[in-house]
Amino acid sequence: MMYAALWRILPGPWWVRVLILVVLLTAVLYGLFVFAFPYISEIVNPQEVTIE
Repeated sequence: MMYAALWRILPGPWWVRVLILVVLLTAVLYGLFVFAFPYISEIVNPQEVTIE
């Protein structure tokens, strides 16, 4: 349902909609890898585990 609603509100023909979605997905992933994941890695400090 959510994806159908998103598809309907995007402007243009199908190839423009796909291009917009690819650009949005790329921007979200870039934001996660550049800002969110480094911030979270400072907060979450896993213990070092060694396996013998």
